[in-house]
Amino acid sequence: MTLVGFVGLGNMGGPMSANLARAGHDLLTFDIVDAATRAPVGARVAASVAEVAAQAEPIFLSLPDGAASLAVCRDVANAPGRNVRAVVDLSTIGIEAAREAAALLATAGVTYIDAPVSGGVGGARSATLAAMISGDTEAIARIDPLLAPMAANRFVVGSEPGQGQAMKLLNNFLSSTALAATSEAIRFGERRGLDLATMLDVLNASSGRNSATADKYPRGVLTGTFDLGFTARLMAKDVTLYRAAAEESGAPTAMAEAVAALWQAMASAMPSADFSRMYDFVEQEPGVIPPAG
Repeated sequence: MTLVGFVGLGNMGGPMSANLARAGHDLLTFDIVDAATRAPVGARVAASVAEVAAQAEPIFLSLPDGAASLAVCRDVANAPGRNVRAVVDLSTIGIEAAREAAALLATAGVTYIDAPVSGGVGGARSATLAAMISGDTEAIARIDPLLAPMAANRFVVGSEPGQGQAMKLLNNFLSSTALAATSEAIRFGERRGLDLATMLDVLNASSGRNSATADKYPRGVLTGTFDLGFTARLMAKDVTLYRAAAEESGAPTAMAEAVAALWQAMASAMPSADFSRMYDFVEQEPGVIPPAG
């Protein structure tokens, strides 16, 4: 049986790697924070990225940002006695970081597959994630059976590293915009005496329905749990990456500027808060939102 590497066992990587293990795959895992506790049942735990690279083929990454992914890819490229031939990056790191990671690994003869996922912690647990994949066609075909236990919805969106990131960034921009706009609209409705649950029922049967009204608000706000597993800091990171990429490509950015500024302000004020707390943040006094940086 092929030994599969998995680096990054956090909110998303933990349940994704567990789904791989439950599907019968032999895993060698590593996490910079307490890997032994975070590793799924039955998985082996490595002492370093280099150890994973020396034994596993391929390696999956689920990491918080581009700096972390690039650091791991650098360790893979420099690992002595490498066995790995493909690195599949499930992280949201931005277009340029994905291109840099691919170029870095290419010097070591390792293929990089850009495959960010969407669906949140709930989707990671239920294996219903959407994977947005770009890279070498043959390499993607080889790793698809390993992606299947983690992501029920797999889309090949391009042949170049960075195209998967582009798809994920535009998706998260739309999701973040829907959540911010829904929060403002709901607060308006409450001021007019409307009930939150009733508003959601009406919106979800009407043209205002979106991912926030249909999913995030019922699960995180209406219940009062505010625990969807994604922080304001991470959303701000993604929207900021989108805005910069859109600007670099010459795409329209008027809405991106406003949305990025709002999420950056929230991330500055309450970085570790769940992103569903946008419901609370929009109540801040006017003028607290700086220009997008």
